[in-house]
Amino acid sequence: MSDPKNVSDPAKVPTEKRETEYKPPEGAEVHGTWPAPDGTSVPYLARAEWLVLREKEKPAAEIFSVSYLQEGAKGRPLTFVFNGGPGAASVYLHVGALSTRRVSFAKDGTPLPPPSRLEDNAESWLAFTDLVFVDPVGTGFSRPVEAPAAADKGDQKPDPKKADDSAFFGLKRDLQSLGEFMSRYLSCYDRWDSPVFIAGESYGGFRVAKLARLLQEGYGIGLNGAILISPALEFALLDSSDYDVLPWVDTFPTMAAAAAFHGKSAVFTKGTPLSRVLPEAEAFATTELAAFLAQGAAMGKPQRDRTFERMARFLGLPVERVVRSEGRIPVMAFVRELLRAERLVCGRYDATITVRDPFPDRELFEGPDPTLVGIERVFAGGINKRIRGEIGVKTDREYHLLSRAVNKAWKLDFERHALESQVGATDDLRYGMSLNPHMKVFITHGCYDLVTPYFSTNRIRNLMKLDEPSAQNLTVKHFGGGHMFYTWQASRVEFRDAIAAFYASALPAG
Repeated sequence: MSDPKNVSDPAKVPTEKRETEYKPPEGAEVHGTWPAPDGTSVPYLARAEWLVLREKEKPAAEIFSVSYLQEGAKGRPLTFVFNGGPGAASVYLHVGALSTRRVSFAKDGTPLPPPSRLEDNAESWLAFTDLVFVDPVGTGFSRPVEAPAAADKGDQKPDPKKADDSAFFGLKRDLQSLGEFMSRYLSCYDRWDSPVFIAGESYGGFRVAKLARLLQEGYGIGLNGAILISPALEFALLDSSDYDVLPWVDTFPTMAAAAAFHGKSAVFTKGTPLSRVLPEAEAFATTELAAFLAQGAAMGKPQRDRTFERMARFLGLPVERVVRSEGRIPVMAFVRELLRAERLVCGRYDATITVRDPFPDRELFEGPDPTLVGIERVFAGGINKRIRGEIGVKTDREYHLLSRAVNKAWKLDFERHALESQVGATDDLRYGMSLNPHMKVFITHGCYDLVTPYFSTNRIRNLMKLDEPSAQNLTVKHFGGGHMFYTWQASRVEFRDAIAAFYASALPAG
């Protein structure tokens, strides 16, 4: 890899006056080679930069991105990638799964001792697409720009360090900013003739589903493919209560899988393959469990008792605990109760990974989640090494992996009645698929993810009322692991292979 060099603002603003009014921080680029699995060396350019978004001809935000572009190749697909949160940077997909370099994990996805290490990524998507990792405003190095009145006179530079309550921290404006960024990027680098894909994880998957409509209808960006990784498609399914049914049905198969993995299930022995565990757990969840959750006290005692007993056997919990919860086991209660005897707590994002409970005598769990807090150091070390050390970006800004300030400030910034509580993205995805019958969609989860459980997507897919041609354009495939299942070596390889085939099917013939 050659020495990095700084590059100027790529936005190519149309007038000299604008260029003198405001410039973002200076980016950097580096030429490298990627050792592909077939033994060849693929030359590429890694470019890190800020692109300025404007409102009424004045700077409104600086969006940071890192591009990986195969050199000497023409007509390659271009994929825009982002994570979720809201408030998460693209770091997790960037150095966790897709780019030419990734952070090291153990084969089972558990973190290695510090410091973080970067290694060449044999599963990089650079094999079949150029990549642009986008940090939405308020994440990574991206910031909203607060322009003081003096900036109009050109004698004071806007302050890019506003981070509390920006208009960009809202559902609608966030999507618009990503649409604006992609449109500007395609224009800046003359890529309007490239096949375009979008990929997002978690809330980023929600973004992808929304953008499947918005990009095509509002920005003229035709999509060849949309990839939703561990997506949250409907907000109502993330906010369970004593009075609903579906969120409890959706999490049950994942809980059953976790119990079987840890050898606590009374239905399955440890090591039973997921191909057997999940169908049986799904069948119970959608019949006996769903019937009880819908009927409640109206169900007769013999049937109630039978349901509670079976549920306890699936989940490896005392039947008294199931009865006390009336069949609605909160995720936080499950991850703490399953291995309490060993003083271990399961991760919510990957229930196979555990952490020791530092306060086992306390009623509420006050320890770290091993699958979120526990891996932050790995990704923080990796992304800073990659961007600052290897690509050569010089900035004193902190790289925000997951901004809790942005997450807390997030709002629904569109008109709706107070009683209109449904917020989702599935309708937009269906609309986008209808608008463009050539667009292919790939949705995937990790089977041990309790935050955005795979079974939600399975149910939603079966409720989308797709005709046969549209159904053929939708692929749903899940892997071993959790929310970031790609930290598992075997799952990362299987995922790469499945996505390579997906790209091949989504590109125009010839």
